[in-house]
Amino acid sequence: MARTLEPACRQCRREGIKLFLKGEKCQGTKCTLIKRNYIPGQHGLTRRRGKMSDYNLQLREKQKVKRIYGILEKQFRNYFERADRKEGVTGEILLQILETRLDNVVYKLGFASSRKQARQFVSHDHFCVNGHKVNIPSYQVKPKDVVSVIKESAGNKKLAETIEEQLKKTNVPGWLKLDIKKFSGELVSIPTREELDPEINEQLIVELYSK
Repeated sequence: MARTLEPACRQCRREGIKLFLKGEKCQGTKCTLIKRNYIPGQHGLTRRRGKMSDYNLQLREKQKVKRIYGILEKQFRNYFERADRKEGVTGEILLQILETRLDNVVYKLGFASSRKQARQFVSHDHFCVNGHKVNIPSYQVKPKDVVSVIKESAGNKKLAETIEEQLKKTNVPGWLKLDIKKFSGELVSIPTREELDPEINEQLIVELYSK
């Protein structure tokens, strides 16, 4: 199954919130959601975001989170089932699994302007974990793991300038530690729910998959 081909800005408009899929554009006044904050499509301007059923709310929340992290349905369900098998709050564990994917860690450290770009950087062999090259975006980073730009890529002037420029704009969360000089970062600890996106209602996803 291919990833969604729907343009990134249309995905944000469909969900009614910024999903931050296009890097810098999402941060400024050029954001499409600011200009056209209505459902995409021929009748989007006249259609209201009416009251939805519980099922539709749950489905939309799942779709929103899948789009945020760029994950397909089968993989997302596998993540949920893994979270459900662990002790603790299933929804919180699900988000922790998503946040500690390698592509997301690369993005949160500021090495990429979006998760999509981070996924491309990882797939193109630009990063290693604990000194070993890893090109799997879904690789699960563990506490004390060090993620760094490989030496050859750090020496690529264009790539290095892109990363340096992005690092200046990024606020690294407390569960990560960035070393700008070494182009590396460490996963200090698994993020708590309070450190994760408050716009996500993971309980709706748990309710959807629990039916």
